[in-house]
Amino acid sequence: MKVVLFCGGFGMRLREYSESIPKPMVNIGYRPILWHVMKYYAHYGHKDFILCLGWRADAIKKYFLNYEECISNDFVMSGSGDKVELISSDIHDWKITFVDTGTSANIGERLYAVKDHLKDEEMFLANYSDGLTDAPLPRIVDFHQQQNATATFLSVKPLQSFHTVRIDDAGFVDSIEAIADSDEWINAGFFVMNSDIFNYLNEGEELVEEPFHRLIAKRQLATMSHNGFFGCMDTFKEKQLFDDMYARGNSPWEVWKNDPPDVEHDDLPDDDTQLVEHIQELSSDIRRMKEINQNVAAIPSAHSVR
Repeated sequence: MKVVLFCGGFGMRLREYSESIPKPMVNIGYRPILWHVMKYYAHYGHKDFILCLGWRADAIKKYFLNYEECISNDFVMSGSGDKVELISSDIHDWKITFVDTGTSANIGERLYAVKDHLKDEEMFLANYSDGLTDAPLPRIVDFHQQQNATATFLSVKPLQSFHTVRIDDAGFVDSIEAIADSDEWINAGFFVMNSDIFNYLNEGEELVEEPFHRLIAKRQLATMSHNGFFGCMDTFKEKQLFDDMYARGNSPWEVWKNDPPDVEHDDLPDDDTQLVEHIQELSSDIRRMKEINQNVAAIPSAHSVR
């Protein structure tokens, strides 16, 4: 399937890190988060990408036009460096279509702008390009098909540390609880869509507003919940967390390295100490991701309105 990647936004809340680098090009380790997203899809066999470009499209184009395989692959160098043999390769079998979809366009407008590139596709994948997960993609696709939905997205628990409040008519508080402990789920930005999504999307509309509400009315919008790892690079502090996890070798989104068996929880051994330790370490990282958001809790999550 083709993979549509929305990578044209301004990334305003990452300006603390850089005012000249578009958010999809912010590095985790040796490679930008956009590369990590693409590598996730490529691992599952989806290597035909459509990049919906916008602000600083030139930076993304130049990165791939001047792509250096040696940065993240083993190689053999002979002589004074004039001969390099790659032992492995990242993108030799990728196909990438670069489409300028406008500097200030919203997600729906960017999707509409690449409509012609999807005319022969019955189903396609799409992504916000700023979040990473260990969710098994085949399960998301299977779920989408089982639901017979027009569109499906992955939903996760909120990572923010703020609290939700219920208020009665007199202004008294009925309840207060951490949003992570509530029944609320957020859109993680991993989509599976059928081609007839364009029957619900009009030019100029934001994807999750009018089109998704039309789908809801016809029971054509589904979501698969995921309790595993998910992280979003919305702020500089979240970038720092990603960097820290990567430096410690604990990067669960790198499914191409970790490649856990696609089994049900009931099939997992009860006495697997290594598995238990991994889950505990992952839970610790999730808690840390919640903690680093305390200083930005007053800023609404981009995913909460997408």
